[in-house]
Amino acid sequence: MHKSHIEPRQILITTALVYANGPIHLGHMLEHIQADIWARFQKMRGHQCLYICGNDAHGTPIMINAEKQGVTPETMIHRIHIEDQQDFADFWVNFDHFDMTHAPENQSLVNLVYQRLTAKGDITTRTIEQAYDPVKNMFLPDRYVKGECPFCGAKNQYGDNCEACGTTYAPTDLKNPISVLSGVAPIQKDSVHYFFHLEHYADALKHWGESGHLQPEVMNKLSEWFESGLRAWDISRDAPYFGFEIPDAPGKYFYVWLDAPIGYIACFEKLCQSRHDLTLEAYWGKESQTELYHFIGKDIIYFHALFWPAMLKGADFRLPSAIFTHGFLTVNGQKMSKSRGTFITAREYLNHLNPEYLRYYFAAKLNSHVEDIDLNFTDFMQRINADLVGKFVNIASRCAGFITKFFEGKLAAELENSLLFNTFFAQAETIAQLYETREYHQAMREIMLLADQANQYIDSMKPWVLAKSPDTLPAVQNICSLGLNLFRVLMIYLKPVLPKTAEAVEAFLNTPPLMWQDIENPLLGHQINPFQPLLQRIDLASIEIFTQTTNHVES
Repeated sequence: MHKSHIEPRQILITTALVYANGPIHLGHMLEHIQADIWARFQKMRGHQCLYICGNDAHGTPIMINAEKQGVTPETMIHRIHIEDQQDFADFWVNFDHFDMTHAPENQSLVNLVYQRLTAKGDITTRTIEQAYDPVKNMFLPDRYVKGECPFCGAKNQYGDNCEACGTTYAPTDLKNPISVLSGVAPIQKDSVHYFFHLEHYADALKHWGESGHLQPEVMNKLSEWFESGLRAWDISRDAPYFGFEIPDAPGKYFYVWLDAPIGYIACFEKLCQSRHDLTLEAYWGKESQTELYHFIGKDIIYFHALFWPAMLKGADFRLPSAIFTHGFLTVNGQKMSKSRGTFITAREYLNHLNPEYLRYYFAAKLNSHVEDIDLNFTDFMQRINADLVGKFVNIASRCAGFITKFFEGKLAAELENSLLFNTFFAQAETIAQLYETREYHQAMREIMLLADQANQYIDSMKPWVLAKSPDTLPAVQNICSLGLNLFRVLMIYLKPVLPKTAEAVEAFLNTPPLMWQDIENPLLGHQINPFQPLLQRIDLASIEIFTQTTNHVES
């Protein structure tokens, strides 16, 4: 078997910052599991892959929610920050650093970006009419005005962008607007606002987008926006507002969407403080040669594929290598929506089911396109029981007992069928490429086809029959040793998806943490430990209890 050489890469990935205004739900988990699988895969290949994220901690919704709870915004965001980290950890999402945007590092970087953009003539001020609630006596931020989309006519849309057609606009553009806070129609009042001239970067953005940094579906969406013309972006909000005050502009604050993505850089800067092998310049500098990837949902394309690269370019930072956009999560065919109170929180899921089951189910459905994914609980139960329990774990549970009982836990000294082992080994690069291109659904399919072959081999060799006679007992060691080696290859292939199970398998097989290149070397003449049950079948009762108790969970 040849030794494959892989040139080490330096990779930084981010997921969209989680808004610190309520609990994480399964829609969040779709994105973070997708990114975590990719990060774990890259690390298994021997690359330096850093995965960072954090809480988006600013904006009026947080200020008003904290007020309702009778606490300061700072108290609320710190509580949610801790809860979010626990939820992610319990889903085996492994960040290299998790921070929040309400941090001095972020404020310094936001001011730096603002100063650089201002120096280039990209930021100007003008007086605008703004929605004002005459009952609450305050200017209304985007999310506190609702009405009909001025472009597609969709009802019940927020004042910053339309969930139906994806277009962004000003709250004053809404048709038939009302204040979310008081229910009355807002009046218009004058206010000086700061604008970032996105249109200055139209040509650069178009060139960047067409150079392969975006999925075709995303580029198609951007083309529509380019054709209709890019407009200056309102980056300021009036007091009262929970965020960073604009330097030399009392009572004016940076809009949350300006400081949130800069939080990616600030989060990395915090990581650099604890890692002397990392520098901000190497990863975010204009001449950076490292790879930078953002995993995001399709609802925030506008901010990540237009505003963010324009800000980076204007402020002399590097641009992302690619933006990986995914679709929404539906549950049993129904759209999940936090505002409508019809979402399942991460914690509610964790209270009832194994997090690795959801990791596998998402992996079995995820691809590189911007497609919605449905979590159908009947399909979920059947797929976990058939694939993970019936096919994958079944291989180990059928073979391990014989090795422990008859051979003192010792595997055979050579492979009984090297041709079959080589069939499994030969798929290593194919499966690696499917992980690399985020075609996880196809990778899971290939892995389960191999699991079928392993089970067919055990079925045909019938070690349970051979174990009955002393004459055929030696063959049992050979058959079960090969079975366990095939199982080990499958575990390596599945480790990015099932990291906790991989830890248990490493303990059972008595090996160091499994790496991708370990596929080349089977375990021969090796001592293993007694087998412990790995994954349990899901019964209908647990699914029914789960769906009943988590239906319409409110934040």
